[in-house]
Parts: sequence; structure tokens; C-alpha cells
Amino acid sequence: MKFLILHGPNVNLLGKRRTDIYGMVPYEQLNAVLMQYASSFGVELVIHQSNREGELVDLLHKFATGEKADPTKVQAVVFNPGAYAHTSIALRDAVETCTIPVIEVHMSNTLAREEFRQESLIAAVATGQIQGFGVLSYFMAMFVLAKQFGLDVRG
Repeated sequence: MKFLILHGPNVNLLGKRRTDIYGMVPYEQLNAVLMQYASSFGVELVIHQSNREGELVDLLHKFATGEKADPTKVQAVVFNPGAYAHTSIALRDAVETCTIPVIEVHMSNTLAREEFRQESLIAAVATGQIQGFGVLSYFMAMFVLAKQFGLDVRG
């Protein structure tokens, strides 16, 4: 079983950007720990990050839409669209076309931030949304997905 972790804009700057909001965990370390956690319940992760809206749309199309058997396909997506959550109709439409579960994650509690960050265009078409728990938001999303697939997850 495979999950796609799709990081949006500026996530590559974790540990360097707004550490008061996003924490001190560097991007590479986050990915390494996510892979270790996923492997503990038998899930392989495919991880991508892009600062470009169109590339994120293309990745969702490649990995999460359609019916045909493709070894690049995944069974679920954990997606941090970053600031695009509040602006991108294209990403909303791409998530809407996904034929597998997509959980939107945000490290910060967007509802407690600036007004322009308080509405997600993606939330209404995602399977669910987890936010406000720092990097733990990713782990919570993977936990929920693993449970939905009946995998043996402890902790």
C-alpha cells in the first residue's frame, strides 16, 4: 500500500521559516520520520514538494485520479497545499477529481490566523482536514487513513 505525501509551497523551508508557527523540524527530517512511521504499519510513502501550483495539480492527476492500474498510483493522499488552500481553484478541482481519499493538512491553525487564511477552497472536496498540530498533523492524517484501510496501527 502506498500513500502520497504532497507538500505545497514553502514546506521545503521547514525549520528555517516562521519557526514560531511551523516549528524547528527541518523538511528532510520530517520526511524521514514520516517514512519511518508509515513503514511501521506497512505503508510506503511517495513524497513530493512543489512551490508551483500547476506541478501540484499534475502530481494529483498522476497519482490520485483515474481507474487504470498504474504502479505509480497510491491509495491515499496527505496534502498540505499551504497558502494555495486559500486561493487555488485549480487545486480544488484537482482534489475533487481524485478517486481516492485526500486529507488536507496544515501545520498551523489557519482559523486562528489572518482572515485571508481562514477559508480553504480545498476543504469542501477533501475527505477531511487536520490542522493546528504542527508536523503532528501529517502523522494524524496517516493514522486516520491507515485505520480506514484496516491497517494495524499502534500509537
